[in-house]
Amino acid sequence: MDDTGKVQDNGLQGQVVWITGASGGIGAALARQLAARGARLVLSARRADVLEAVKADCVSAGLAPDAVLVLPLDVIAVDSMPAAVAAVLARFGHVDLLINNAGISQRSSCLETELDVYRRLFEVDVIGQIALTKQVLPHMVSRGSGHVAVTASVAGKVGVPLRTGYCAAKHAVMGFFDALRTEMAHLGIAVTTIVPGFIRTDIARNALTGTGAPTGVADEDIDGGMDVDDCAAAILEGFASGTEEIAVGKGAEMDLLALKRNDPTGTFRLLEAMAADVVARRPS
Repeated sequence: MDDTGKVQDNGLQGQVVWITGASGGIGAALARQLAARGARLVLSARRADVLEAVKADCVSAGLAPDAVLVLPLDVIAVDSMPAAVAAVLARFGHVDLLINNAGISQRSSCLETELDVYRRLFEVDVIGQIALTKQVLPHMVSRGSGHVAVTASVAGKVGVPLRTGYCAAKHAVMGFFDALRTEMAHLGIAVTTIVPGFIRTDIARNALTGTGAPTGVADEDIDGGMDVDDCAAAILEGFASGTEEIAVGKGAEMDLLALKRNDPTGTFRLLEAMAADVVARRPS
């Protein structure tokens, strides 16, 4: 905030920002904070009613109702994306920043995870992000400017127990968007990867079991993690400073990023011990 108590826009005033996974968690927190900075918003997720509630928060934060477009979208439904992009362009004319934030996690061992669960994780967490990005990028390239971001994870840097599918998907996301950055730089398009640790959201409760059903169970690491609004503020600060890989979190999990770079073998042994402890504590 500045000395008048007003939130500074950090260059976001009037920018058109499209957020997927905007119905809750990091996506909704980003929407509220972007609204306070005067950005025009496109809010996408599967449930229109929940998106409308997020829109109401954004209007309460100071945005005019017509500055927020609620656009329900299931990122698995790739065939619906051209029409979605057309709707955004019809309302706002362009997209300045696309935040690919839709995603789902997992809590099951490889041995108990059905192949369809792996397919779903990749459809939502990888293919959906790539597909929407490919629809939006040509319009950014034609303007010679734009910014694409994706919410990855510390699990996109290290392999952790009960998340073989989630880790695989987030590693793929990191690889794709890191490579995309190299291709887009000379075209004036920025690419940012967001690497959260444990953030207090419903991601654990919504995570898939080995059969594909939601766990419906809280995770003490997630519940003890960084406040989601603090996470969103850190992400926006990273955007403003031009940070291309934004690591955000407050716990020991963030130390794994440096440990994996500096001591891969030590990281493997540490996480193997963690897996043994997790298995020992699971209900039989």
